[in-house]
Amino acid sequence: MIKFDNVSKKYQDGTAAVKSLNLEIKAGEFFVVIGPSGCGKTTMLKMINRLITLSEGTLLINGMRISDYDIHELRWNIGYVLQQIALFPHMSIQENISVVPELRGWSKERIHERVDELLDMVGLDSKTYRNRKPKELSGGQQQRIGVVRALAADPEIILMDEPFSALDPISREKLQEDLYSLQRRIKKTIVFVTHDMKEALKLGDRICVMRDGEVVQVGTPEDIIQRPADEFVRNFVGNDKGSFEAMADLSRIAEPLRKDEIFPDQLKTIPASSSLKDALALLTKEEKLGVEAQGAVIGTINRQAVIQYLADHLKEGSGGHE
Repeated sequence: MIKFDNVSKKYQDGTAAVKSLNLEIKAGEFFVVIGPSGCGKTTMLKMINRLITLSEGTLLINGMRISDYDIHELRWNIGYVLQQIALFPHMSIQENISVVPELRGWSKERIHERVDELLDMVGLDSKTYRNRKPKELSGGQQQRIGVVRALAADPEIILMDEPFSALDPISREKLQEDLYSLQRRIKKTIVFVTHDMKEALKLGDRICVMRDGEVVQVGTPEDIIQRPADEFVRNFVGNDKGSFEAMADLSRIAEPLRKDEIFPDQLKTIPASSSLKDALALLTKEEKLGVEAQGAVIGTINRQAVIQYLADHLKEGSGGHE
């Protein structure tokens, strides 16, 4: 889908922001890029939609060099969400969402339907919000509009540059959950930049850890936690292998069964006293597991629940690298 082939970005003063980057991002993947400030992650992101031109190498989307695309067509097919929400303050929410569809020549009827669909998708009633101005919305609501504006023309790719970092912790966590659920429905290719490892673990199908313009490690959340490439990654995660392998009370993670719910016989179970490592190993093959305590299934767990538990229990200070 997106391929970096020996891509570098060097500035006239000799600064190398990105060095010989080789990377492939799969279609439909939630790909998180993480690292400290100045590591090159935003430069990498902006090269995808040609906001920054590469100095060396080749960057391809669907097998075609980005330089061979018409710049407008390229950007219309790539949604972009910033930390600075950047809604047009004088325009209504509907007008903000409609910008790219209008540029692409969509009919008014189609745009109207798309605005309704997108607002509903993020839990905002269209009759209530479509004619409001950005200043009439909370920060979290504005960022939701930023996300759906990026989705308006149904692009293949969404770029997100620390989109939630300016929000308060409660709004941020809610938007992380909403985005995770939304991606499971829409299956876009999302490239998401953050400096927060907890956020990366919660959201990413794969995580790319960068330092000094180079890729240090690419892997699933389990890979990053269980098999950090070096001491830098281990310290950045803020976790150690021991805590990953430690016993955990899986009943604290499990979604309880409803009173009238019968656990399906065909689903596998795991003892509540099992380690997080054992749970994730089984969840690579199973969509969910039953958690068993005292001979009875008390609830279910899935991969995301275990990853979120791990992220929430990283060592203090691991989630706010600058």
